[in-house]
Amino acid sequence: MLLVIDVGNSNTVIGAMNNGEVKFRWRITTESRTTDEFGMLLLSLLRFRGIETTDVTGVCVSCVVPSVLYAIEKASKRYLDVDAFVVGKGIKTGMKICTDNPKQIGADRIVNAVAAYRRYPQTLVVVDFGTATTLDCVNAKGQYLGGSISPGFKISSDALFVRTAKLPKVEVERTDSVIGKNTIHSMQAGMFWGYVGLVNELARRCKEELRALDAVEDVKCIATGGLANLVGSDCHEIDFVEQNLTLFGLWDLYQLNA
Repeated sequence: MLLVIDVGNSNTVIGAMNNGEVKFRWRITTESRTTDEFGMLLLSLLRFRGIETTDVTGVCVSCVVPSVLYAIEKASKRYLDVDAFVVGKGIKTGMKICTDNPKQIGADRIVNAVAAYRRYPQTLVVVDFGTATTLDCVNAKGQYLGGSISPGFKISSDALFVRTAKLPKVEVERTDSVIGKNTIHSMQAGMFWGYVGLVNELARRCKEELRALDAVEDVKCIATGGLANLVGSDCHEIDFVEQNLTLFGLWDLYQLNA
């Protein structure tokens, strides 16, 4: 069994995988933990699902928060007796990175692009709804071209609360109408449908540019991340939602570098 760990700025997703399939999946808050704290957390999650430490034959990690990586690597060795494979520069990806500085591209973005192209080998846009919302573009040859980054839902809603004197902090929810009848409804409508519009427009423009570059008509858009299910059905530019895309990518890269 391979343990895959995707460390994001807000949340960390842990998956237990066999034969390329996600058997179990956990989402925890990303925060600084000691080696022992993270190790005990891993043991608790595994034991809850009846998984013995001896069942874990490997650990693959994608991390955009360097301060938490040390504890994960040490906990993998101390509690699971395996060396964690960390996605980073110098590994095999099977994908050419065609950007000005490939070293600046977040590991999670490459992981997503690899997973998407392996499952849909064509011109693609990958949207990841995380702390930031990223759109990543892959051409028909399987080359990573770059993309765009915008504030995520939580960043936007927190900014609205912090920078205004009278507006309350609200949960982001889908509304049936954009015409709010009260302050909370108005904020939710503005945040949700404004965000849908942002993603639709970015995805539309990415598709348009990719069609011109690749001289193709069919460009698919795949969404992943914590809010993909909430937003995906209302974004008409999104063709598929795959919550486990990053976990699949970690599996792919681990196999490629084994």
